Amino acid sequence: MRVFAISDLHLSLAEDKPMDIFDPIWENYMVQIRENWNKTVGNDDLVLVPGDISWATYIEKSVPDFLYLESLPGRKIISKGNHDYWWTTHSKLNKFKDSMSLSSISFLHNNAFIYGSVAIAGARGWKNPEEEDFTTEDEKIYNRELERLKISLKQTDGFSGTRIVMLHYPPFSAAGRPTGFIDIMKNFGVNICIYGHLHGKSSNYAVEGLIDGIRYYLVAADYIKFQPICLGEW
Repeated sequence: MRVFAISDLHLSLAEDKPMDIFDPIWENYMVQIRENWNKTVGNDDLVLVPGDISWATYIEKSVPDFLYLESLPGRKIISKGNHDYWWTTHSKLNKFKDSMSLSSISFLHNNAFIYGSVAIAGARGWKNPEEEDFTTEDEKIYNRELERLKISLKQTDGFSGTRIVMLHYPPFSAAGRPTGFIDIMKNFGVNICIYGHLHGKSSNYAVEGLIDGIRYYLVAADYIKFQPICLGEW
């Protein structure tokens, strides 16, 4: 099984919100994603999508975007991004999935998935405390997301294979300093961390590569040219 990653799909079949108003690179992006995905991913592969999936506001309105995802090859694990306003409780997400027969899609929400010798855990993450506009409310969300990551990774206790963490927000500050999410990943022996959220000039601050035993990838769709990247084969 190969494991791929791509985030920030920003699908807009449910809501008319074209992405090319932000950057011309997004022109015909859903066509690019489909073509590249179909060329790259096989039915037995796993694709990790850490957030900003659909512009839909409510889960009931997101149907066209999820049917688009369901039509693509491979099994998909989806986690929450800052623009996933449709995200709801795990129970409601799974009821929606079952009602739509979304057999290839799973939601990562205070849980973890194990496929043979690879385990998938994660959380949304949050903006880092070094940001000037970091408020007391941000601190509450940040600490809650730290706990969500711990809860997810605890479900991989005793696992001896490769641990991959999905985050939406980068686990580093713009200055490249680690946030609290990295300490947690180190404590649980995480091998790979993927994240999104950074677009355009912000991607210049991305931290990638092997650092203290963890390999980091920025997988925002525009950054990787709408081509799912392969993390490895297990």
